[in-house]
Amino acid sequence: MRKYFTIKKLGLLIVLGIGISAFLLWYCNNLVLRKSDGKTFSSIEEIPFNKTGLLLGTGMLLGNGNVNPFFQNRIAATVQLMKAGKIENLIISGDNGRVGYDEPSDMRNQLIAAGIDSTRIYLDYAGFRTYDSMVRAKKIFGQTNITVISQLFHNERAIYIAESFGMNAIGYNAADVEGERGEAVLIREKLARVNAWLDVLVSKDPHFLGPQVTILP
Repeated sequence: MRKYFTIKKLGLLIVLGIGISAFLLWYCNNLVLRKSDGKTFSSIEEIPFNKTGLLLGTGMLLGNGNVNPFFQNRIAATVQLMKAGKIENLIISGDNGRVGYDEPSDMRNQLIAAGIDSTRIYLDYAGFRTYDSMVRAKKIFGQTNITVISQLFHNERAIYIAESFGMNAIGYNAADVEGERGEAVLIREKLARVNAWLDVLVSKDPHFLGPQVTILP
């Protein structure tokens, strides 16, 4: 009898845990969507001007050695923005946490090859997570108005984080990636939104801060 009640209690705890997890996924996803509603743009003609853009980093190459389509599409979107005069300065924020892996420099090199002025590019090597990139954009680079450049799902989360810290952020949507790779990223995004909500809730500090960087006027 005691074993029966123990199994029953365990089953109830499992059901409760699943219910709480499902609610958190729903709540955080809807919170991000509400906060970013009307603040993302896919049209170069419609997006408003901001002095500074923030390109969120991703790896240049996939595990099989092919070029990462998320990387390619973000570079293309950034070139569009800068050549259309929709931003003048650019912060590239990404991961440079291990030898031979340097998201900001890889992106900078591609942008310069596409004709973007190198003097208008600022590198943030401590953007290990989207949360870090957004907080550092304000605390290190002194930005309160910014255009975030990434895929739509990523821009939505970035805008939510930025607005939680008193920034006015909009997003320019790079082209999405189709197929299994794109679908897998969208699934992980649901969990990332819960993590972002928790980080904002406790006002977590980025991994690194450091001295302030002045952006050209």
